[in-house]
Amino acid sequence: MNHKFEMNDAEDRLVYVKPVAVSDLPEEVQDQAGDLQTLFAVHDEEGQQLALVADRALAFELARQHDMHPVTVH
Repeated sequence: MNHKFEMNDAEDRLVYVKPVAVSDLPEEVQDQAGDLQTLFAVHDEEGQQLALVADRALAFELARQHDMHPVTVH
């Protein structure tokens, strides 16, 4: 069961997940965050933010549902 796999396809769908302090976000977003201190941002390889969600697990699930490969930013 050998199948060729194009690595370029996977790399094109790479997204980065990083924690973001709610206090660093615009006031409008802070108001919507409620009691949360940290949100998680999903970014493409060029750094454009694609999503902002409540927790890391949700960020990874969202990326996978859109056929993206999420990795954590250190």
